[in-house]
Amino acid sequence: MRVYYYHTVDVGTMYKGWKEGIFPGHLLYGATHLPCHGIDVMFHQPIRPRQRWKLTLHTAWKILTCRKKYDILYATTFRGLEIIIFLRALHLFPHPIAVWHHQPVVRAGNPLREAAARLFYKGMDLMFLFSEKIRCDSLKSEKAREERLRVTAWGADLEYYDRIMKEDGIERRNGFVSTGRENRDFPTLLSAFSDTGAPLDIYTCKEYGGANYGEMLQATSIPENIRIHFVEGLVQGELSRIVNKSGCVVICCKETNYTVGLTTLVEALALGIPVICSDNPQMPIDINACGCGIAVGYGDEKGWEKAIRFIADNPEKAREMGRKGRETAEKSLSLDICAKEVAEALKELYDRHYGNGKDIQHRRDRSRT
Repeated sequence: MRVYYYHTVDVGTMYKGWKEGIFPGHLLYGATHLPCHGIDVMFHQPIRPRQRWKLTLHTAWKILTCRKKYDILYATTFRGLEIIIFLRALHLFPHPIAVWHHQPVVRAGNPLREAAARLFYKGMDLMFLFSEKIRCDSLKSEKAREERLRVTAWGADLEYYDRIMKEDGIERRNGFVSTGRENRDFPTLLSAFSDTGAPLDIYTCKEYGGANYGEMLQATSIPENIRIHFVEGLVQGELSRIVNKSGCVVICCKETNYTVGLTTLVEALALGIPVICSDNPQMPIDINACGCGIAVGYGDEKGWEKAIRFIADNPEKAREMGRKGRETAEKSLSLDICAKEVAEALKELYDRHYGNGKDIQHRRDRSRT
């Protein structure tokens, strides 16, 4: 069995970094580990045009011209796959399509868009979802068919973080750190830390998703206990080592309908560092219930201030939160678990579509030679 792996980022660089031990494998959604489960992987080589239509046309051409060489299309997003998915819905693309769906499936307000969306969702044979809440929200839409939804444990590459902790140690962790760039609520975070005086380092980019963090942060009076660092490009390895030196990870986000901040959260869990996080119900775990940190309501400056003071004033309890976070990662949110669940789902999809006949596999093997 072979899958065509689709991602919109530079997979080659990321995969090479993972092989060298300087990039976490979970950002490739299990693709690094699928061969361990008997699944060969063909990697898509994307382009990065500014125009969406160029991306979609290039993607369709790449996928269609080698369609005899794989059995399933496995994608981390449907962005750029629109043509292929519509072809699948019209029974003009021969292979099953499995896609990570990052938000709940919702009803479109415009009737014409809703009709087009219903056809579009028929073209996805399987959708991987990050949490049970996203699945439940999706089932409120007629477009979401329950048998095509699969909640899957997207978690951290523990070997990658174990290597960092072994090389850099964990004895001198202190202070608070904020990483990430998507839908971050920096005004709330800055206000809370200004009142506490606790040390905070913010690592983000100047612009992302329409938000101009550079202008906003530079126009704000920043107290001495807060330091701002603007980073660009693939600096994941450096950021992971910075986070490992911190006593607490803070994830202050705006309200959304998806798991914003999840990448930062699973990194903290893997490193055994406590978190303070916006109380996002879309997350796959209940932070307060599992004891790995403190969840605070959106925009609740006083709640953030209280949580910051608790972590700063109770170092042993904070370390215990970190230990519980690592236990959570090992039990339910790791790359190994994710890859296993993805592989099982892809094999089930293969069997449903192709059957188990040896003659079918034989014909496919011959077409690749």
